[in-house]
Amino acid sequence: MLEHIKQNSIEKEIYIIAVNCVEDHIHILLSLGSEQTISKVAMLIKGESSFWVNKNKLLSTKFEWQDEFIAISVSKSIENRVIEYIKNQEEHHQKFDFQKEYDIFLKINGIEKVWLKPND
Repeated sequence: MLEHIKQNSIEKEIYIIAVNCVEDHIHILLSLGSEQTISKVAMLIKGESSFWVNKNKLLSTKFEWQDEFIAISVSKSIENRVIEYIKNQEEHHQKFDFQKEYDIFLKINGIEKVWLKPND
């Protein structure tokens, strides 16, 4: 799926710098074009990739991304750290599950509350 997301993003002129996922979430570092919004880019990536997974019957059940997402801008000065973090998701999640990572991420970035629906 990651290779498909990368290829589709090229076709949609979405510049992905780094992408990686584990079983329950994905991290993408990207650069927006002057006419792009994060909402539109997220919709394009999520919508097309779920359509592709389901069309190709890659799972025995219907695949859907959750509606919500978090977007944080990243300074060029820490871009390499973010790329390494994204590349090492499997190793990172041996220490922290998604919920723990999510809670830490919100705290570090000064986000007080973001509500996820149960089972998302």
